[in-house]
Amino acid sequence: MMNRLKTLLNKIIPGLFGKRKHMKIGLYGPPNAGKTTLANRICRDWLGEDVVMGTASEIPHETREIQMKENIHLKKKGKEITFNLIDTPGIATKIDYEEFLKHKMNKKVAKERAKEATKGVIEAIKWLDNMDCVVVVLDSTTNPYSQVNITIIGNLAARNIPVLIAANKTDLKKANVKSIEAAFPQYPIVGISAELGTNIDELYETLTKLVR
Repeated sequence: MMNRLKTLLNKIIPGLFGKRKHMKIGLYGPPNAGKTTLANRICRDWLGEDVVMGTASEIPHETREIQMKENIHLKKKGKEITFNLIDTPGIATKIDYEEFLKHKMNKKVAKERAKEATKGVIEAIKWLDNMDCVVVVLDSTTNPYSQVNITIIGNLAARNIPVLIAANKTDLKKANVKSIEAAFPQYPIVGISAELGTNIDELYETLTKLVR
């Protein structure tokens, strides 16, 4: 009788505790790399909603607070994951209010923006401890060996978090995905255009393989 009970419990317990709760997948990267554009693309594809994470903008640090969309169920080629998507403020090693003056803001507003952006960066780094996986969104038209990119990758490596790099903006002439592959060969890299949806399916497939 005891052996039968033990066998039954061995079957039931993994089913009760073996399934992971909804994972947290964070979008990280420097300002204006396309994180919010990608967040919106993911939400439209899997939740049928348009703009839910905010509006992409040419102004740096437009996203200054952590934004989360819950219960995204992604399914590709028989593999499924359910996760909460976290769109984070752009990571920067230096934030100067003069950046915002270039976008026709007055000095007072610009200084407030810089203060909020700095707070957002600090909060984004703190949230790394809660992430099950991170998609690093990089602008494939810029030099991947920037101090910001090295800082982001260094923080992720220190925490041993699974990483997928989305080399964004491949629709632009200056895009160079190979330069990002050369810079960070230790991580899977998928060239995409979040704006046009180019190669997004490959990004989804790679993501499901990475987090299972």
